[in-house]
This record gives sequence, C-alpha cells and structure tokens, in this order.
Amino acid sequence: MQIGEYVDSLALDGGGSHADAETTLWDPADEPAQMASGPLLADGPGRGERQILRELGIGKLLIAGMAERAALNGTTIEQELLCHGSIDEDTYYAALARHLRLPYIRAIDASRVIVIPGTDNQLVRPTVIRLAHPVRVPRTVIVPEARLVPRLEKQLASHPVLRGSLAVGAATKVRNAVWQAHESRRVEAVVRLLFEWQPRFSARIVFWGRQGFYAGAALTATAMALLLATSSATLALHVFLTHLYFASLLFRTIGVFHRRRGQHTVALPPADTPDLPVYTVMVALYREAAVASQLIRMLDRLNWPRAKLDIKLVCEADDQETIEALKAQRPGRHFEIIEVPPMQPRTKPKALAYALAGARGPYVAIYDAEDRPHPDQLREAYTRFSRAPEDVACLQAPLVISNAGDSWISTMFALEYSALFRGLLPMLSRYRMPLPLGGTSNHFRLSALKASGAWDPFNVTEDADLGMRLYRLGYRSETIGRQTLEDAPTGVKVWMGQRTRWFKGWLQTWLVMMREPGQLRREMGLPAFLIFQMQIGGMLVSSLAHPLILLFLANSIAAMMASPDDGLSAVKLWLFTVDCINILGSWAMFLALGAIPMIEYEKRLLGWRWILVPVYWLMVSTAAWRAMLELRFKPFFWNKTPHQPTVNKR
Repeated sequence: MQIGEYVDSLALDGGGSHADAETTLWDPADEPAQMASGPLLADGPGRGERQILRELGIGKLLIAGMAERAALNGTTIEQELLCHGSIDEDTYYAALARHLRLPYIRAIDASRVIVIPGTDNQLVRPTVIRLAHPVRVPRTVIVPEARLVPRLEKQLASHPVLRGSLAVGAATKVRNAVWQAHESRRVEAVVRLLFEWQPRFSARIVFWGRQGFYAGAALTATAMALLLATSSATLALHVFLTHLYFASLLFRTIGVFHRRRGQHTVALPPADTPDLPVYTVMVALYREAAVASQLIRMLDRLNWPRAKLDIKLVCEADDQETIEALKAQRPGRHFEIIEVPPMQPRTKPKALAYALAGARGPYVAIYDAEDRPHPDQLREAYTRFSRAPEDVACLQAPLVISNAGDSWISTMFALEYSALFRGLLPMLSRYRMPLPLGGTSNHFRLSALKASGAWDPFNVTEDADLGMRLYRLGYRSETIGRQTLEDAPTGVKVWMGQRTRWFKGWLQTWLVMMREPGQLRREMGLPAFLIFQMQIGGMLVSSLAHPLILLFLANSIAAMMASPDDGLSAVKLWLFTVDCINILGSWAMFLALGAIPMIEYEKRLLGWRWILVPVYWLMVSTAAWRAMLELRFKPFFWNKTPHQPTVNKR
C-alpha cells in the first residue's frame, strides 16, 4: 500500500473517538515491570530507516536523495524527508500509525494535555505526551521515529496491552498542543521571571525608593535655586551641563579618530559540514501582515541546513491578521508560528522570552520583521562562537540602512547606524568593553542567555539592557562583519514614535543599572563603568541638554552684541568657547562617525543632506524630552513602528 492510501484509509478504528484520543506523558513506571528496563523508543537491531520508509510506500529515488542530504547535514533521512516538503507531515505520521496498527490523532485537544514537570521539554523535542479523559484512563500519544520503529514493533508484540493506551500524533501537533496547554501559566511565569529572580535587574519598578527620593530632591532643589537665585543657579546649571556634554563629545571624538586594525574575513565552515548544530532564529511580529511574504523569503535565504533550522515567528495571539498572512505563505517545516497569549506588558521582549522555552539550538539569532540578513550570517556567527571563549555570550551583526536615499530622515538614520554598528561597537568590542546591543541581528549562546535571565519584559529597549546585564554578569559581546539590511523610517511621525521609545528604554536601562552604583562599579570594573556612563548616560545628557546649550550660546552671543565693549568675564568666555565646541563638535562628530565607515555609494546618497544635521539633533532632543514624560505616565508602552515590504532592494 502506498503512503497516500494509508491516509485515505485512516480512521480511529479501535482507537475510540477523537475525545478518546486525548492524553498525558508516558511514564515507564505506569507500564509493566519489564518495560522499565528500557525506554519505549530505544533503538534496536533489525530493519533500518531506509527499509521502514520503503515499507511506508516512499520511493527508492526519493529515499536515496534524502539519504545524501542526511549524510551531508548529519541528520536522519526522515528529518530531511519532512523538511524537504515532498511529503506532508500529517500524511507521514498517519502512515506510521497505520504501519504500527495504532490509532492516529488528527487533532489534539490542548485542554486534555496533562501538564507535569518536564512537559515543556516537548516544545524542544516532541516525543510523547499524555492526554486526560473524563471517564477512561489517560492515553499516551507518541511521535515515533522511523529508525526506531523495529524496536517499537517488538515491544508492542511483547506487550499487546499497550495498544489500548497508545496513539500516534504528528510532531508539530504535539508541540502546538503543549504550547497551548496552560499557556496563561507560562506567559505569567515569563513576565514574573526576572523580577522575582533578580529584582535589581528588572525595570518593572521605574524608580527604586532611594532613586525616587534623590531624583525628587534634585528637581526640587534645582527649581528652588532657579526661583530664588536665578543668576547664580543658572550659571551653576550652565557649568554642569556644558562639561557633561563635553565629556560625551570626547567619547564620540575618540571613535572618529580610532583607527581599526586590519579585520580579516572569517572563514566559514564548508557547505557540507555534517556537525553543524541546530540554529534557532526568532522574530517577534505584531501587525506585520504587510511584510509576511518578504520575511519568509529572506529567512529562507539563510545558508543553513533546513533540517537544522528552527525559525520561530512569534506573534500576539490576537493579531490574527499577521498570523493568517504568515500561514498563507505556507512556510516550511523549519518555521514555527508561536502565538503569545495576551498579557501586559505587550512588548517585544516579553514575546521573545515566551518563545525561548521552545528554542531547539545552542545558538539563538534575533531578527526584526523587515530585516534582510546576509545569507551567511549564521555561519559566520557559528564559526566565531566555536572559536571564542565561553564568556563570549553574544555577537552583534552590523545593521545597514538600505533606504538612505528615500528621505532626509532616513539619510540621518543611516548615518547614525553606520556610526554605531560600523564604528563604535567594533571599537568597544576590541577593547572588551560593554556593548549596548541593537534590537536585531544579535546571536546568543542559549546557555548564557538563559543564565542571565534573558530579556526584561518591562524594558522597551531590551537590547541595550541585556547587553549591559550580560557584561556585569561576567559575559562579553563582540561584533561580526556580515550585515543585515533594514529600512529606516522616512516620516517624522513614525521616526518620533520609535525614537521616543528608544530613549525611554535607555532611561530605564540607566536607572536599573544605577540602583546600586558602587556594586555596579565593582561588577563591571572602573573602565567599563565609565564607558557605560558615556554610552548611555552621556547620550541621554547630550540629547536632553542640546537645546539648553543652544539657549546658553544664544544668550552669550546676544550679551556680546548688546555690549560689545564690555565683553564677557573669563568664566563666561570659557563657557562660550566650550559651548561652541560642544554644538559644532557634536554636529561634526555625528557626520564624521557615520560617514567614515560608509561605502562610496552610501556617501553619494548622503549628498547635500548633511546640512540638515542641526535640525536632526533638535528632533533627537524632542524625542528625549518626550521620553521623559512617557517614562512617568506610560513607562511600558510600546510604540509600534510600522513596516512595509522593500521594493527592488536586495
């Protein structure tokens, strides 16, 4: 009988109705004593995988082709057969059930899954679950492997009583049932995890007690001083902000004049390397139906064996438009759509943390919905991980803006990304300093990611927060060379919403890190502690203070024009000089940091738009001040950035 005939003839004869076929986990202790001597699905002598597949009616040529792939990729023929897509998974497992003379469950009611310690392991490798029944004994659903069928047949022959309690289910359906079983419990645990494990790392509480007191006292003292001693207080504020701004400018200046040593290209493992591990790729999506087709196409270009790719498309369960758009693309078996139950906070880090329980590989890559990663990026990251010490927990790929010519805003955005991902981050990586990660194209060791508590569901720039936390826990982040292409916002409204969220998250990160400054300095070391202050604190201060420095500068110019003969005092002349350096230097460093690493094509796109850098800086300052307000009134609000498919871009 051919495999198609198996499916047509399948029914639950002898297996009861669909309701009868709902189960929980099989425990050897529940079976006869002789069964406890070996696992139910242990390998055994006799007919091999090829023979079993031929008995299912699969053609010899197809088996031979899949066997070649399996030998190249270090997988099984069965895995390659299912990933290839030549045989439907439902059809295949139904045929296996018929072959074993066991009932096949076409649909598993998740409410009947018996959840016990270890059930979530089935998210990683679905093999067996147990389903409860209101009247009858529970039924065990197994996911048999072709190479292990002879052993299973032997045990069924020796213990025919097992047939009454066993059924076969497809791997994907077993995994989906486990995802849905007690999903509210799982998402609640994810939201609480970091806060309950290490509350000092969690942004769930915006201000800790002493932080709130000190912030309130500082604001009150500043306001009173400005009211009661306006001239002296203004001068003191001017001195303070000017020198903080100048320190931040010095940090960026070092980045401009830093010269990278020759960076050699990382040799990739050969295409036929059989010992490549499973690589997990995670993409959090919300209202992304428009880019579903592009996303599937771009991820399918990744140069990694399909049978060893574990791509998780993580969606909010109530975002049915995106879920249906993804399903309409009919993604391969290496894709899995995970639906996150609705629960506050509705953030990307919460969705990623929820899906992490199902990661099958020792390495995890994070992408955004609009990303177009270099096809060899996974291979470069794996090669670097395999050569790096265990404390290297994360590799950051460069993000490159591909629509820099679409508007002046996207041009400025491209300058920023070039400065950060091709300038500052590689420099910090070389000197083993902490990296504020980008929100995409991060590659993690799964073990380190879990050990650090993973993403904070309450931090709206989870990337920078996680990069700093990894460092203070003794891990390091480095950079790789193969890029990911992204499109930047082209309009003010979308840009402002995204940048406000970023600033709010950086504020959250700084507050979380600075809850115990003395301990933070000891954990990071003094150089890294100072770098952190320049990266996060300096960026916040310079963005917030930029319009104030402009006002101070304008006031000094007005004073000189009003009384040119009187001039300025030595202090005011010094402040005027430093203010000029701060303003002109910040614009110049912004342009230089971004333009130097760019290729000639990108520089041509920049064209005359560099003259709009001062306007862009004022927009950045506006976003920073908006973030201050949002942190007070909407600390966990995630301002969604809409995306559209890229036209004629590689």
